[in-house]
Amino acid sequence: MEAGQLAPVAPPPGLAVARPKRQSTASWPLIDRLGYWLSWTMGVALCLIAVAIIVFMLVKGISYLKPAMFVESPSASLQQSQSGGFLDPLIGTLIIAVIGTVIAAPVGVALAAWMSEYARPASLARAVESGIDVIAGVPSIVLAIFGLLVFTQNFLGFLSQNAANGAVYGRSFFAAGIVMSLVALPLIVGSTREALAQVPDRMREASYALGKTKATTIGRVLLPAIRTDIASGIVLGMGRIIGDTAIITILLGATLTNQGVGSVPVIGALRGTGSTLTSYVYTNSPAGEGNAPQKAYAAAFVLLMMVLALNALVTRLTADRKRSPLRILLSQLGTWGYRWTR
Repeated sequence: MEAGQLAPVAPPPGLAVARPKRQSTASWPLIDRLGYWLSWTMGVALCLIAVAIIVFMLVKGISYLKPAMFVESPSASLQQSQSGGFLDPLIGTLIIAVIGTVIAAPVGVALAAWMSEYARPASLARAVESGIDVIAGVPSIVLAIFGLLVFTQNFLGFLSQNAANGAVYGRSFFAAGIVMSLVALPLIVGSTREALAQVPDRMREASYALGKTKATTIGRVLLPAIRTDIASGIVLGMGRIIGDTAIITILLGATLTNQGVGSVPVIGALRGTGSTLTSYVYTNSPAGEGNAPQKAYAAAFVLLMMVLALNALVTRLTADRKRSPLRILLSQLGTWGYRWTR
């Protein structure tokens, strides 16, 4: 048992704890009963749909998935269903996820902390909050068109490939990753703001009583106390990033293989075009040009497993919220008090 935690009190011998019986829905008004059972029905139906999707992709994906597909790049062939793998799209998915997360995570946490703890000037805070809400509701295809308009400007030509006449293509891992960060930003901001609102005010007051500034309190007390919530928002944002297709198709070029620009190893690859698992699935589906549904099922199964792994990670992180953040920071505040009184 952790220090400071009260032990449960057992009832005296011979006495039992009286627990109230669960209220029956028969005494409820008709509209309440209808709403209750409708909620139950929708919840069960949603679970059944999710299980059906997972089982269907599991059966289809495993039947067509081969270990060689993880180490082979896509290749052109008359029998597309039997040639090449999805190594390049898998690498492209990881690159886009890393670029988008590296940009969205610090920006989202900083915006959330500023709007929750400062919100000055108030007009700017309201404008930023409205802007985040707009980004959350705008379809990704609109963000992709806007990103293409921005990254085809001449002053951003160093981020993508340029034509012989000087025109900027605007399609690259850089461009797609930056726009993808906008997709993840509302999730990170929302998760961080919600967690900051739940932090007890006594934690802030204890830090201020030790002479710490608001900026130090945010960086040393508040954000460490909600690190699981921040991580949950970041993981959810990564799930949105790896599952988008419109931005990839427009801003990454949706070529089956990753094609770098120039001779610089890393920068040249990020300036080039490529694909991700989502665009690979679309290309090889019956609606695409590849017409290789077997490869589409296999890649979709891998993509689904990645999303499920991220969701499991979020569930694991949110399960740790039961531990009090105040207890986690007691030792740190005690250390500050010791240093302050010396």
